Amino acid sequence: MKHYLLIILGILQCLIVVQAIEHAPAKPINQEQLQTIVPYAVKGTVQTFTKTVHGGVQHVVIKSADNTSQIKLIQAHLQKRAEQYKAGDYSVTERLHGAAMPGLAQLKTAKADDIKVQYQALDNGGQIHFSTEYPQFVQALHEWFDAQTQDHGNPDIPGHNSHHSPPAE
Repeated sequence: MKHYLLIILGILQCLIVVQAIEHAPAKPINQEQLQTIVPYAVKGTVQTFTKTVHGGVQHVVIKSADNTSQIKLIQAHLQKRAEQYKAGDYSVTERLHGAAMPGLAQLKTAKADDIKVQYQALDNGGQIHFSTEYPQFVQALHEWFDAQTQDHGNPDIPGHNSHHSPPAE
């Protein structure tokens, strides 16, 4: 009987540890670490992640609109990342945030046409729009965006987010 009690207590302890690991808060991304992955000056940009009904939009915009060389670097980087995402390649995100990043495992199971990924150049940077009709991928995108927001922050871009559909529509 003692052995069964010890086994049950051991299993409960393992479950508690696993639960704690799953709910451990992510630590914010170190700006120097991010700078090793992106070609533009991170400190001179604002990056946001806005959830929408069918997915979300990632924006990277420059703080100083007259810095055209940085704008071109942002645009080239986002265009490249959009192509990677279209191909189902989330390796850069995984390298930065870790394989346990919420939503990432589910996103990696999507087939080429399951998630629509569109890059768009903006006057002051660029954006990537993610959308899908599949509920499991909408959920994965929302989890992924929440994790991105937690890791990177999500400052307001004055007058910019108002044209996106809120996630509750």
